Amino acid sequence: MQGASESMKASAFEFRFRLWLSCTIVLLGFWAPWVEFLHWGSRANRAWGWLVFQLGGTGISSTTGFELVTSLAIAAAALAAVLRVWGTACLGTGTVFNAEMKARQALADGPYRYMRNPLYLGSFLTIAALSILMPPSGAAVSLVLLAIFLLRLILSEEAFLALKLGEPYAAYCKAVPRLIPGLRPRVAASGKPANWTLALVGEIFPLAVTVSFAVLSWRYDPELLIRAVLVSFGISLVARAFLPSGPGERPSAQPSA
Repeated sequence: MQGASESMKASAFEFRFRLWLSCTIVLLGFWAPWVEFLHWGSRANRAWGWLVFQLGGTGISSTTGFELVTSLAIAAAALAAVLRVWGTACLGTGTVFNAEMKARQALADGPYRYMRNPLYLGSFLTIAALSILMPPSGAAVSLVLLAIFLLRLILSEEAFLALKLGEPYAAYCKAVPRLIPGLRPRVAASGKPANWTLALVGEIFPLAVTVSFAVLSWRYDPELLIRAVLVSFGISLVARAFLPSGPGERPSAQPSA
């Protein structure tokens, strides 16, 4: 069992390039090369319409199905933005976007009082929202691969923090769920102030995805939404270039993303 757990942990390479590896998984979902190779229709067919069609089999009208799928995508994007901004504000952009794992003190604030990995859950929810723009099989493959990749990162970071911080972090892990948030805080807050300004700058992408979906998705124009997402991603990369490059604005021991 120990060997299996070790094999699931992400390597230093995976952690360092986690953003670009995640992007590769997303691009694979959009490209879905097997669709044409296996004659599974066209990549122009989106999971958006496929889900609406499946709901039609339960007696739900296409109009209601479209509204339901679109609303769920917007809700997922919005929840992702909240988790990402809240978590980054408490953890510090220098830690969240650092290429190496950092651990200095076992502190818990914001969403980290309810769950151990809000940033990774936020990342998954953002891609879940985007997946309705992918071919159905591409969406499935992308979400499965992303879930595996994020789990590898989580296991790697938690093992690192357990080694560096010892009993305080072990007690934190025992009290706070890994991914399913508790209904109430499981640990006391450290009382450190959150840096909302830097968090908003650092998390422009999930915020922009939420706004794009909320404003544009009702037109049911996947190409327009994809262009908006690409522009949002480009802007987020530029914004990150202006963020502090240090290890963090304040000490923390929660997993980054």
